[in-house]
Amino acid sequence: MTSERTDAPYMPYMRTQRSLQGVQVSASRRSGTTDELGPDEPERAGPEDKDTENTEGSVNSVDSVDPMDSGGSDLLAALLDGMDAALCAFDGDGVVTHWNREAERILGWTAEEAVGRRGFAGWAVRTADAEEVEGRLMAAMRAPGRQVHEFALVTKDGGRVLVRTQSAAVRGPDGKPAGLYCAFSEVHAQIDLERSIALSEALFEDASWGVVLVDADLRPAVVNAHAARALGIGRTTVLGRPLGELLAQGVEEVESALTHVLAEGAPPAPAEIWVGVRTPDGEKRRCWRSGFLRLASPLAEEPVPLGVGWLFQDITEAKQNEQEAALLRFRVNQLHRAARAAAECEDPGEAATVHLDFALAGFADHALIDRVAGGSLTDGEGPARLVRAAATPAGSPGPSRLAGHAGLPVRYGQGHPALQCVERAGSVRASAGSATPEAARDWATGRQWPPDAVHALCTVLRSRGRTLGVVTFLRGAGRPQFERADAVYAEDVAVRIAAALDLEALERSAE
Repeated sequence: MTSERTDAPYMPYMRTQRSLQGVQVSASRRSGTTDELGPDEPERAGPEDKDTENTEGSVNSVDSVDPMDSGGSDLLAALLDGMDAALCAFDGDGVVTHWNREAERILGWTAEEAVGRRGFAGWAVRTADAEEVEGRLMAAMRAPGRQVHEFALVTKDGGRVLVRTQSAAVRGPDGKPAGLYCAFSEVHAQIDLERSIALSEALFEDASWGVVLVDADLRPAVVNAHAARALGIGRTTVLGRPLGELLAQGVEEVESALTHVLAEGAPPAPAEIWVGVRTPDGEKRRCWRSGFLRLASPLAEEPVPLGVGWLFQDITEAKQNEQEAALLRFRVNQLHRAARAAAECEDPGEAATVHLDFALAGFADHALIDRVAGGSLTDGEGPARLVRAAATPAGSPGPSRLAGHAGLPVRYGQGHPALQCVERAGSVRASAGSATPEAARDWATGRQWPPDAVHALCTVLRSRGRTLGVVTFLRGAGRPQFERADAVYAEDVAVRIAAALDLEALERSAE
């Protein structure tokens, strides 16, 4: 268009001061982006100049200098061209008044070719669809709020593009519709944006794994409901707090991973991190399979790290089951190897120590075999006296050694776990607990065990319905207490040791 129109619509939030003549000159004259900016707007109030006579057609000296007069149209053109969405506007008669660069990119029509045309018929819309499209667009001037539609527009080279439009009326100073603006984008781009928004909302509301956004200071900025439950704290309470206040253990590992991601980017695979979580029932160890993503601002020319996205899933139960299965496989293999090695021993006593040595691997630090003085006890017979038959070296690791050739009883006091084991014909567990190192050393030496022993497991040796003795497994402070699964394994070992000792006794009696 070449002529100026005083009834063209103006864009919301893009209003400019009018020129001295009452109508702002079109921005399209400078940038080729838009036509005229719209109807007159009231002048800004200024101080009254009593020395200047205000006559019709004259301007106060205060209003005669306005920096917006020279740069307002350029500012509006820059704003329209910088928009990520395509935008066009129509006056009350349906004539195109504005057309930005994104609209030109999508459809190929330049501002010079678009501004001044009446509607889309014959150029941006197929003639058969023009009436319906223009009717739905122009209806936005009479409808409240924004109207959303999807149209197939025609590009300059003859192709078709499916776009999603948002249209709204532009009202003049009198409050009546003076035109409308239409922002549009390609449907697939809009759908991608909506999917991204929907995904982020779902992650922070309905995700079945924890999601935490950590800022550059390694403090939680956003936490979803699942993560808040895993941490045992409210979603708002966790925000901005150091990780050391949220986790009892594993803080160093988590912070190291977050720092690495900020500096180097996301790792190629998830990481399994053991953490300690404070709960009303006390501290609990949990294993979280964690994935990390570095977050960067999409608005910056160069990537600016905004923080790290931390996604994790609690796999404690699965990890424990996996560890238990691996431990069971290892112990079964040890029993198998011990049986094969013991079968090659000519001396049954040596075969008993072979079983003991194989059992120690990954299970205990020391082991002792005590035989009943006199050979064996029948059920109900007692009290028992025990003689040391074999033991592992107390000072340094090595194979078990046969002992007790003199037949002297071990000085076990009343209530000793080994004596209780013989009396009950079952396994007995004992531990120094949380005693000080000095108290734990006294506890071990008082029971005739190596001074570094902290946990003990005594298992009875039974063969042919008789009690032959006791095998005792000992652990140091660096190992956990014996559990029920450990007792089951020790009983399997004890059966094999008892069979070897019984065979040894039979050979001696036959001589």
